[in-house]
Parts: sequence; structure tokens; C-alpha cells
Amino acid sequence: MSLKKGYIQIYTGNGKGKTTAAFGQALRAAGSGLKTFIVQFMKNSPYGEIKIFEQIPDWVTFEHYGNDSFVFSNIAAGEKDIYMAQQAFHRARKAMLSGKFDIVIMDEVCVAIFFELLKTQDLLSLLEEKPGSVELILTGRYCPLELIERADLVTEMQEIKHYYQKGVAARKGIES
Repeated sequence: MSLKKGYIQIYTGNGKGKTTAAFGQALRAAGSGLKTFIVQFMKNSPYGEIKIFEQIPDWVTFEHYGNDSFVFSNIAAGEKDIYMAQQAFHRARKAMLSGKFDIVIMDEVCVAIFFELLKTQDLLSLLEEKPGSVELILTGRYCPLELIERADLVTEMQEIKHYYQKGVAARKGIES
């Protein structure tokens, strides 16, 4: 099975659920015989959803590049951080153009732009190259307006209330 028409989706905002929505799409696609390539920017924790992807390698290919340690250290991104983000970008582009995948998910790519690891213009150029049958999903806070204007579907996750504000750390199986 393959898609007749692929769209550009964005999940952004300060609320919980952007990555979860994108990864849920990958699982739904796998259940329908579609193949997904996921590249994750700036995360390196062992999230539970990644383990399930390892069990369905014929349907979901997952790669991650870099980490977010510089964010929490309040220091500027280094050359290695920029290099890793650029490697992730090139892998996503290659997967998108390969003809092997129906869906390409660039998880946290908007955050990578926000922290100047990538340029908005690079993403806009990638959108112009997107084959018509590939669904492209971009996630992350701080999505640039230029990408929002170009997308076909944009969902903003809005935080109303979160127990993190009361000191509850990420829980295995729920947030990680």
C-alpha cells in the first residue's frame, strides 16, 4: 500500500503530546501497511515508544541524533550539536526522497530550528522537494510561522495544566 497524496503535518505548542501524536501516526500507518521513517532531533533518553518500534522494523525505521544537554545547562549549542542536527536533517531528506517510505517524521525539528541548529529556509527547501506521495510530519515547540503557513495540517498542543508544575517528574510509560 502507498499514499496517493501526502500532506505536510505539524504538531507544535507548549503542551504535552506532540511526539506522542506523531509516533501514534507511525503505529497507525504500520497497522495499515505503510512504512515510516522517524528521525529524532535533540533527544537521547530511552523513551518507551522507541522500544516498540524495534519490534516492527519492517514498518518503522527510527534514528535519533544529538541530545538536549546544552539546553538544560543554559549554554549555547556547540559545533557537535549543530553537526548532529544537520546529519539528522540529511538522513530525513534522504529517506523522504528514497521512495522507500510513505511517511517521514522529523521529531523536534522545530526545536532544532529555535536553537539555531538548523535554518528555517532549509526546511522550506525540503518541503519543496517533498514527493507528492510522502506524508511529512514535523514536531516541536516554537514552530516558525513560515512552516505553519506552508503546512496542510497544524495542531497546536496547548498546556492548560500539568502536574510537572507540582514537581512530578516524567514517569516511565507515561511521559518517557
